[in-house]
Amino acid sequence: MAAFRPAEPALAAPTLAEGPRFRVRSLNLAPGEATALQSHLHRSGHWVVVEGTAEITVGIRARLVGEGEAIHIPLGQPHRLENPGRLPVRLIAVETGCYLGEDDLIRHEMP
Repeated sequence: MAAFRPAEPALAAPTLAEGPRFRVRSLNLAPGEATALQSHLHRSGHWVVVEGTAEITVGIRARLVGEGEAIHIPLGQPHRLENPGRLPVRLIAVETGCYLGEDDLIRHEMP
């Protein structure tokens, strides 16, 4: 397994759309970058890979997700995003829930 560089805390994630109970962001990871294993108490997510191939861990299951494929991140479920490839990864993240603040984050390990 390749050694991953931490992408946080400066993960490129501009907000594309936002409402009282949703937020749509574009997440970008350079080759070799990864996020910390984390979960959220008040929101779930639906991620669609639009460029590259991401390795996404949800709970204890990791899988490769390619362009045009999507994965659901249930409320409270630990998850991580990694870019094991040679090309950048971009995905669209739709977050929904009663609270979308950045302090709704539990890190299960440091990156």
